[in-house]
Amino acid sequence: MIPSLSFLLLLLVGRCSVTAWTTAFPFTSTTAYGQSALTQKTTSRLFSLAPSANPGQSGGNSDLQSSSSSKTIHQIQDELELGKKLEGGKVIDFSSVKASSKAEAALAAARQQLVNSGGAVASMNNGKILGINDDVIGEVGHALGEFATPEEIQNCAVWVRSMAPPNLFQKKNSVASDASSFSKDQVAQLRHILDQAFDESGEVTGAYAKTFYMGTMLLGEEARKAIWAIYVWCRRTDEIVDAPRESEDEMLTDLSAWEMRLENLWQYGQVEDVYDLALLYVRAKYPTLEITPFMDMIRGMLMDVPGLGQDRYESFDELHLYCYRVAGTVGLMSLPVFGCAPGYNDQVAREPALSLGVAFQLTNILRDVGEDAVQRGRVYLPQEDLRRFGVTEDQIFEQRVDDNYVALMKFEIARARSYYERARRGVFMLAPASRLPVQSSLDAYGRILDKIEENNYDSLTKRAYVDKWEKLSIIPSSWYRTLDISRMLPLPGDKVVVLDQV
Repeated sequence: MIPSLSFLLLLLVGRCSVTAWTTAFPFTSTTAYGQSALTQKTTSRLFSLAPSANPGQSGGNSDLQSSSSSKTIHQIQDELELGKKLEGGKVIDFSSVKASSKAEAALAAARQQLVNSGGAVASMNNGKILGINDDVIGEVGHALGEFATPEEIQNCAVWVRSMAPPNLFQKKNSVASDASSFSKDQVAQLRHILDQAFDESGEVTGAYAKTFYMGTMLLGEEARKAIWAIYVWCRRTDEIVDAPRESEDEMLTDLSAWEMRLENLWQYGQVEDVYDLALLYVRAKYPTLEITPFMDMIRGMLMDVPGLGQDRYESFDELHLYCYRVAGTVGLMSLPVFGCAPGYNDQVAREPALSLGVAFQLTNILRDVGEDAVQRGRVYLPQEDLRRFGVTEDQIFEQRVDDNYVALMKFEIARARSYYERARRGVFMLAPASRLPVQSSLDAYGRILDKIEENNYDSLTKRAYVDKWEKLSIIPSSWYRTLDISRMLPLPGDKVVVLDQV
């Protein structure tokens, strides 16, 4: 489920909800069960999934439906209207938007129950590190997270917090930040523990997101390790949501505990296990990295939870919100790590990052129409688009391609490409060292749309696929597209990139 970091996104998106990271990022996945703060205030506060008290957003059961979307029309409209419109409304920044969906209300209830029971934020689940289950261990091929004792983990956290910018973390009696008492030998040992945490994060990334992992190797060492740590957080979140359990309540309790752990890490620098150490270092190294996209990704994964989330989307704006949460979030997570070129900053580059997330997730959806319908009972294509082109759900489930379906796919592919065009500008806003991984991801993932066309628009019975050698063959042209000269002397078929419109 983790979704298709974009940019890394390709390298990060395949389907997120973990698939987005997996395929491209291999974290946003339409297969999983599967959000700039709107104001300066939202960037500084911690987020809860508790239902809003605002009129029209009540989280009470009286406002919940048992329909496939689990939301009333009024709830959906309230949610969409909270988004910050960009690009004349074509791109919407849904960061920190919260609604009263059934899934979020259930998570809020589970969180409150956890708080009432003492608020224990578990680091272990049945003797295993939370989010690192047997499937993850099996993919990597050896035990994970066992190279440091609890005391060593906490000492390493003290050392990392001591290197953070002043006042990044709030004071808490049980969380120390003074590493002056550590000897040189102790610091060397703590550095080794942190290195091991990053190494194992890389192993997890390589095991689950091979294409993405290859892309990270184009980054500098610090950026590469940071992206691995972020990926592992996303991977673990996905595992918490998707892992087999006896009851849904158990998943919601674990996810609530996971959310609280994230808040404690961001606010106090508090950690529970070795992989938290890696993310803590990233938090200290890149202080502009916000908690918002992490919290919003949790919301995106909830949107895919059977019985709690959505399996139909009436309008494209609804689908746009989903795309932001499971894929656009990855772009926002990665922006501070990638860095910006002189004259640009994360806020300016934000809209292209969000556009790329939408582009990647739309590509996933168009590629997997038949698979999502037959295997998961999901139809992500907007219902309004189906009606417009005369395509029925029965036709999708029966996998019948006709002229109406071809027309629908042409329309959706054109929409996806428009978001790739917007995202392309963002490459020049990035630090030069980060441009190639992003551009190569953009080019390789965009090639999937070409493959759908080559398959005569049949995404019901055929899967569009770009093989490894074709991805490698794209790199030279991707490299040229990262050069400033390519803006005015584009490759055949490319458009001139104008940045002064941003």
